[in-house]
Amino acid sequence: MIKGSLVGLRSIERTDLPQLLEWRNRPEYRRYFREYRELGQDRQLDWYEKVVLSDPRTIMFAIEELASGRLLGACGLCSIDWVNKHADFSIYIGADALYIDDCFAPDASLTMARYAFDELGLHRLWAEIYDFDEPKKVMFNRLGFTLDGRHRQTRWAAGDWHDSLFYSLLGFEFTDVQKK
Repeated sequence: MIKGSLVGLRSIERTDLPQLLEWRNRPEYRRYFREYRELGQDRQLDWYEKVVLSDPRTIMFAIEELASGRLLGACGLCSIDWVNKHADFSIYIGADALYIDDCFAPDASLTMARYAFDELGLHRLWAEIYDFDEPKKVMFNRLGFTLDGRHRQTRWAAGDWHDSLFYSLLGFEFTDVQKK
């Protein structure tokens, strides 16, 4: 387990899948994810076996509350480019319908960034979110991510087109964030 202040990041276990699937399929969460369709147990299991357990370009974690051991959500490094040393950063908190809160999500994000930069030697973390994802915008700004740019009208949601926003954090910037 990789420990932060409030949370630990551990491997996703098969026993976590039903809870993660329930959270992942919440319509209020699903609107934030690239995969917009509701997932079934077969697709969840397929993702677990082919991506979580087998894809060397993906490292996914269950987020667990240290104080109680309770499963809180999931986060990961996806599309890892081992040559150019960057990865797509993803996170959500499913417990208590938090999505992105002010405690667990930032702690999990900092813990995962520390792992990505210090343990894996990555140079850059990046994330694509949609322009209506206010909780992640706020969190990324607080964590020192930079808004690199936008792709216009990439997502149809709630009867309108929305832009994709691309954020990134470089290893040396993360070191500066940790000093504060």
